[in-house]
Amino acid sequence: MSTTIFLIVLIAVNVIVSFKGFEDYSFIRKYQFHIGSIQKGEQIRMVTSGFLHADIPHLAFNMLSLYFFAPVVSGALGNYSFLLIYFASLVFGSMLTLIIHKKDYNYSAIGASGAVTGIIYSAILLDPSLQIFLFFIPIPIPAYLFGIGYLLYSIYGMKAKNDNIGHTAHFGGAIGGYLFSILIHPEILQYNTFMVVILTIPIAIMAVMAKQGKL
Repeated sequence: MSTTIFLIVLIAVNVIVSFKGFEDYSFIRKYQFHIGSIQKGEQIRMVTSGFLHADIPHLAFNMLSLYFFAPVVSGALGNYSFLLIYFASLVFGSMLTLIIHKKDYNYSAIGASGAVTGIIYSAILLDPSLQIFLFFIPIPIPAYLFGIGYLLYSIYGMKAKNDNIGHTAHFGGAIGGYLFSILIHPEILQYNTFMVVILTIPIAIMAVMAKQGKL
């Protein structure tokens, strides 16, 4: 399967499942990430929640981010390594969320953000020169600034707790994408040492804040 078809299929699954949730809230309640339900044995939610989204803007942002960054990963490592990083990031995101919110029985979240953040981190590690355009900025910006900013915004979302988006999963996803990219392609440590170091900054900030009970 070509990279383009491979990516379109993954995006299509996200869109179909998400639109099902838009039309049927009971569907979301059944498959969303929910601490209490997972602690009772419904671990499947740690994966299914990654294919649900809160609304069309949430879905569009994640899928556009995936569309722009995924080809870098699949082009460098192949489709199956891309898929491994995607799902590893999704699971890492759910695992970190479970750890941080384990005492909040009613905590729930949805979104592919963890998996997408892992792909973003992987793409940046693989191509340090990567640049992107944002709708409100008419000039290209370094992708690593976008990745770091994305996680810093997630810290705000974790503190605000005013939506149903899995902001904590962003960090778990970033960790998953970071680790698995290095495991699959360890040469990154040699040719992209600066980016390997700088991408740990927002993860370290989150870890310190979590330890201090500020999240």
